[in-house]
Amino acid sequence: MATELTTEDKKAVEKITQLAGDTGINVTGGKVRRTSSRFCLGVEHGDYNGTELFGVGTDRFIWLAYKPNGSGRMRLFSGNFPDDCIIEFDIGDVPEPKSARNAKTWGRFAYGVDYILRREDIKLTAGIDAIVYGNIPGGGMSRSASLTVNLILSLLDAGAVEVEDRFKIVDMAQAVENDYIGSPCGQLDQIMILFARCDMGTYYNPSSRSVDYVPLGGGATDFRIVVLDTGTVRPGLEKSTYKVRRAECEQLVSVLQKEGYDICRLADIKDESLYKTIRLRLGEEYPDLCDRLRYIFGAQKRFYEMLDAWKSGDIETVGRIFRADGIGLRDDYKISGPELETMCDIARSVEGVLGERMLGGGDKGAAGALVRADAVEALRRAVDTAYPRSRPACADSYAVHTCKVVQGVEVYEGLLG
Repeated sequence: MATELTTEDKKAVEKITQLAGDTGINVTGGKVRRTSSRFCLGVEHGDYNGTELFGVGTDRFIWLAYKPNGSGRMRLFSGNFPDDCIIEFDIGDVPEPKSARNAKTWGRFAYGVDYILRREDIKLTAGIDAIVYGNIPGGGMSRSASLTVNLILSLLDAGAVEVEDRFKIVDMAQAVENDYIGSPCGQLDQIMILFARCDMGTYYNPSSRSVDYVPLGGGATDFRIVVLDTGTVRPGLEKSTYKVRRAECEQLVSVLQKEGYDICRLADIKDESLYKTIRLRLGEEYPDLCDRLRYIFGAQKRFYEMLDAWKSGDIETVGRIFRADGIGLRDDYKISGPELETMCDIARSVEGVLGERMLGGGDKGAAGALVRADAVEALRRAVDTAYPRSRPACADSYAVHTCKVVQGVEVYEGLLG
């Protein structure tokens, strides 16, 4: 059963209804699927390195209103990218993967879902009319993963196709970005959105490919998740430092395998003596690659301390580890950016901010902070004062979002009368 509509849900439905009237896309009587953003507490950039993961779903969303249209044709419009006009295509008739024809349109996600579903031998027969609208910042909170998961679930539902294995949804969503679009993302975003539950942390163990839900321990300090959107525009992961870092980690694994180490991912290096041996043996020849390892090794050790702190309600320790991870991402993984670090520097100066760091793929986008509830307004004032002075080019585009922990996927019916 879907949760009660929020003010933002109601605004989104009003916007969708207006867009449907403007474009002639008929979603009257259809469903609305809402997918969340995500906030990773650990380990950022750990998914493609094989670490365990922990995070929550957050209340910045993609809403997709859709209805089967009685044809084999897809007709979709995004209220966030109106200049792309209506994305319209016959089922099975989409551009080839990584095609220049669709590289700059949001429609590449819809094309990619069609392509990957067919590749997985899932045959869609029902075309849909759909309106997409979202309020997820463009960088750091997994807007592309939320959209992709939403499109897959909605098209499967419209075609009355059931996929019981939720991890197959994760795999297909990743494949849309990896194989069709050319974005080298891992699976952290899709997992944290698809499996997210209200007021619970989501713990993913890659060794058993399982998800467990972890409530925050009793007596925790009242805190908020605050997202600090720098107002910068981040290109896709395929054009960012993310792609470079992922390749560097894979390169180091290859070097270590040739040296005789029995590892498949950097997360396999958990033993302190093994880590020190590798640093001593390869540090001079591959200093940058060993810095990447230093971040993953340290973040992986901190992960278990953070998880225990969450379970016991020690949010101060969770915040301290969140901050330490941010320093590692900045100094060792070297995937942050100047605007992100300006936001972190400001946040760090405010009493009551428990921890802060960059979010997501890196370079640009958003930073995040764990903040005592009574310090949120002080943080907002500090950002409003200092950030436009430090980054005048972003003075009109930055934003501060206070977020709640929410369900990752909700479906509403009866809203589009």
